[in-house]
Amino acid sequence: MNAHHPFQRARLGDRQVRRIGYGAMQLAGPGVFGPPKDRDAALAVLRAVVEQGVDHIDTSDFYGPHVTNQLIREALHPYADELTIVTKIGARRGADASWQPAWSYDDLVGAVHDNLRNLSLECLDVVNFRCMFDVYGPAEGSIAAPLQTLMQLQQQGLIRHIGLSNVTATQVAEARQICEIVCVQNWYNLAHRGDDALIDELARDGIAYVPFFPLGGFNPLQSETLTAVAKQLDSTAQQVALAWLLQRAPNILLIPGTSSVSHLRDNLASASLQLPAEALAALDSIAAAAN
Repeated sequence: MNAHHPFQRARLGDRQVRRIGYGAMQLAGPGVFGPPKDRDAALAVLRAVVEQGVDHIDTSDFYGPHVTNQLIREALHPYADELTIVTKIGARRGADASWQPAWSYDDLVGAVHDNLRNLSLECLDVVNFRCMFDVYGPAEGSIAAPLQTLMQLQQQGLIRHIGLSNVTATQVAEARQICEIVCVQNWYNLAHRGDDALIDELARDGIAYVPFFPLGGFNPLQSETLTAVAKQLDSTAQQVALAWLLQRAPNILLIPGTSSVSHLRDNLASASLQLPAEALAALDSIAAAAN
């Protein structure tokens, strides 16, 4: 585990960003579908994100669909020079709110243009290709063809950097033979640590690793451990889980999402929470209990 400082940054493409960003997924309606319950509150959270010093936002045009990008544009455009917006493509939403693969050439080109239009950008900072061999989690299969499409869009000046989402270590290795990869976004948290080796490999090469749903996956037994540590440190369980991720490796960037300004401040405060050795030992036992 690596100690960290509240203002420590990590590399994301050609930028150094603060290690806690913001995930915009929760700004859409229930099930990440349709408009938010309270549009004004959603816009207020986005403005608070930037006011609190957050300098990278994670989004996608298939959140809503289109909803979160349009909210980001309304709240924050024209964007501050230091703000990095990361989006992802490779999926679409069905009329029934289902998640469906969408990674043919036309799908990917259309998705990049949708993101550009709804965010009012001429070039996307980072585009993550979301692998959808399996809607529910990573599954093996070549991702060479969609990456070739993204490289074409990069050469056209529509994409600055390429990342990956929902991928296996084998797919990361394949992708890195094809093009420069600046980040990998996968499911990882205290209880779900399948990417430990991948995180360490990426850290050695200065490539960002972005855990999504970083707080999920705790059963009641595991939550007792987390809750006990949080109580000892006079923090919330969520703050401890986020602080653990920050101390896990220096290349981890967090994108906790919230639709509440007070919850946003709580998340950002986890950057200054230093976990002592005995707390780390207790937290590391959670993954063993989960397996």
